[in-house]
This record gives sequence, structure tokens and C-alpha cells, in this order.
Amino acid sequence: MSVHVFPRYAAKDPKQAAELIRQNPFALVVSTVDGVPVATHVPVIQDGNTLLGHMARANPHWRSWESSPDVLVVFSGPHGYVSPTVYATDPAVPTWDYAAVHVTGRVELVDDTLEVVERTVAALESLRSPSWEPTPASRDRFAALLPGVVAFRVHVHTEKSMFKLSQDIDAERYARVRASFAAENPRLADLMGGS
Repeated sequence: MSVHVFPRYAAKDPKQAAELIRQNPFALVVSTVDGVPVATHVPVIQDGNTLLGHMARANPHWRSWESSPDVLVVFSGPHGYVSPTVYATDPAVPTWDYAAVHVTGRVELVDDTLEVVERTVAALESLRSPSWEPTPASRDRFAALLPGVVAFRVHVHTEKSMFKLSQDIDAERYARVRASFAAENPRLADLMGGS
């Protein structure tokens, strides 16, 4: 699988892509089964140079990985429509600003599903305040649900990012776009502030 990235929109620092993945762990996992694309939205977290995720065992997608282990994992960050009205100039055309990271790799099933689920919960709770800590009763509940869950690891081959954040316009229009997003889409405005 290949992913096209305009070089001028690639993350300037690998930490920028890692942070987008950390902040937006609900990913789209895509593979091909008998020439047909198959996709599932699941939580996926970084684990060093690999990714960890899990999905419902009832989902047939994971069964295809034995014969087709190559996957594309798409992490979508903040995004938003840029109306020409924001530019206050003419001529102008609309566009879409967004941030995304595309990871390709080879997937394998993981035996310790409880560990993957607990690590996923810990990663997601680290984004919250206050965060939740599983009690022994909650861990027992997790264990009871495990027969219905499949865990996996993706060994990363490539990582490509797109941070298309109105870089192609002059400073005045850029400031207008950022101000518009600050009111409507603060997460996207924050990304633009770091560009």
C-alpha cells in the first residue's frame, strides 16, 4: 500500500506525528482481502516502533490478516473547511486544512489481549483529567470480556504525515484562517500556531 504525501505538508518534526497519533488514537485500519479493501475503526496506540490495537472478535476483518498481513493505519487529526470569506480577498478558492498520519506495516495477532486493552486504557486515560484507574472489579470485568476481543500489533514499515495548514498563503490570510479556526476549531488553530 502506498500513500501520497506532498513533501511541503509533511511533519517538520517526527514528534509532531507521534503527538497526533497520541491525541487521536481512534484509527482506521485498512487491508485488502481478495482484492477488496476492508476497513475497521479501532483504538490504536503507539508502542515504541510498533502500534497496538484491539477489535471485536466478531469482526471478520482480523481473520484475513493471516493471508494478507499488510495494513494501512490512518490517524485523523483536527480538520476544517476554509471558506474564501475568511481570506477577505478576491479571487479566492475554498480548501480544507487537516492533519493526518498514515502508517503502513505488517500486522500480527497478540496473545496477551488483557495487557493490550489495559495499555490502551492507560494511554487514553493519560489524556484526561481526572484520569480513571481500573479497580480489581474492573480488571475482572475486562477479563470476562476478553474472549470477545482480538489484540494485534503492527510492525511499522512507513509513516507519512500530512499537516496541510494553509502554509501556501500569505501571512495576513494565514492569520485570518487561524483566527477563524480559533473560534470554531481550536485544536486545528493550535496546530497552525505551531507551524
